[in-house]
Amino acid sequence: MIERTLADKGRASCLRDGCGLGASRTGPPRTALRRYLPAPAATCALLLAFSASCVSQVDDRMSGQIPRAEHGAAAMDYQIREFDRLVPESKVDEVPRGFDPVVWTAFIPEDNQMTAERVALGKKLFFDKRLSQDGTVSCATCHDVTRGFTDQRPTSEGIGNQLGRRNAPTTMNAVLLQTLFLDGRSPTLDHQARLPIINPIEMGFADGESAVKAIADDLEYQQMFKKAYGREVNYEDVGRAIGAFERTMIFLDSPFRRYLEGDEKAISADAKEGWRLFNEKARCVSCHHMSLSNPLGTDNRFHNVGVSARHWDFEALARKGIKAMEEDPSEAKLEQLALATDMSELGRFMASKNRSDIGAFRTSMLLNIGITPPYMHDGTLDTLWDVMDHYNKGGEANLFLDGGMEPLALTEKEIDQVVEFLFMLTDERFAGENRRQMEAQRAKAQKNRPFRDDEMANRKKLAFEDRISK
Repeated sequence: MIERTLADKGRASCLRDGCGLGASRTGPPRTALRRYLPAPAATCALLLAFSASCVSQVDDRMSGQIPRAEHGAAAMDYQIREFDRLVPESKVDEVPRGFDPVVWTAFIPEDNQMTAERVALGKKLFFDKRLSQDGTVSCATCHDVTRGFTDQRPTSEGIGNQLGRRNAPTTMNAVLLQTLFLDGRSPTLDHQARLPIINPIEMGFADGESAVKAIADDLEYQQMFKKAYGREVNYEDVGRAIGAFERTMIFLDSPFRRYLEGDEKAISADAKEGWRLFNEKARCVSCHHMSLSNPLGTDNRFHNVGVSARHWDFEALARKGIKAMEEDPSEAKLEQLALATDMSELGRFMASKNRSDIGAFRTSMLLNIGITPPYMHDGTLDTLWDVMDHYNKGGEANLFLDGGMEPLALTEKEIDQVVEFLFMLTDERFAGENRRQMEAQRAKAQKNRPFRDDEMANRKKLAFEDRISK
């Protein structure tokens, strides 16, 4: 009876999280087991096998028993196995399902066409902690496969346990972004992949040449670089290879996508109402365009929505930023200012020097948003309810606030419905984690809503009133 209960739970977990019945199986087939065991024993053995599989692939992954390494990231070998489960090997030179070939080709650089050799090299580099100065940080430290390809921290931790000033965005579907980093300071995925390696508080090498020396004597790397690019190990190809690997991180298969394709049962009635609100009263669509042909949910533009205005005088900070960049306009200096100083809060302005970009950050992707908390460029909003509360009151007033920010007067039920919709944007491969995140965020929101302001949301109080009453 105990064995049956455990087996049934294991089988249910497998069916729910996709780790057994729908996946490829290993070990002897059912008929082979029956050859040696009576029928009831064979059935029990199979169900227990499913249960054991789920213990290793689901329970460890989702119950806090994931093997953790430096900076709280999942162990790299564990992450590699998890990635292989999520993204089975395929022909990397083929257009991913659901993409127009012309559109997909436009996102692939001419000097870095997709090949199996380049993707394999990029995968090895992505998980290699030798690319950090103290050997504790890899790309996967901040873009952890088990955490929605983020670190699910407010801001990321680099070498020497240094904390940066920015929240790590997911690498899922990053291939489709027009600019990289939250301030858009990098023009391409291949260029972006190189910069954390030489950032002083991320991976910490002084320059690309120093980073290359850390792996150049590795015979396997020497052979892989030759096969992938026909050259010796070099810094530019490190970025190209990581970029090629990141282009395989396509996660679009959400319940909402099925709904747009015609499956009316794919999302709940509340989520459907949330989608209507998204396009109407909540005005999310102003910046987060979503459709089958534009699935990311971002306009790829930069907006000041007032997050940093709670703490900073943008004018004074901008003057400091301009002075710092005049003294040293190098890319390395911009990297340091963006992640290690108060100037981080200036956002796009540090890259563009355009006054209208002060405090502006790129519109975040909404695909898979449910599994990538906390939110905003500084990770100060813990839940999607906090995000809705921030927008419902019109953001935080400041001289550079985006003109589209205004109170929304959403009711509690309407906020719940928009949040329900947002959790329908997660790829089916993360269905279990999505449910857990929704439950955890709801529980946290029921206890505390620090950004909720019903008076502001309903225009019973104006933004300037608190300032003039002090």
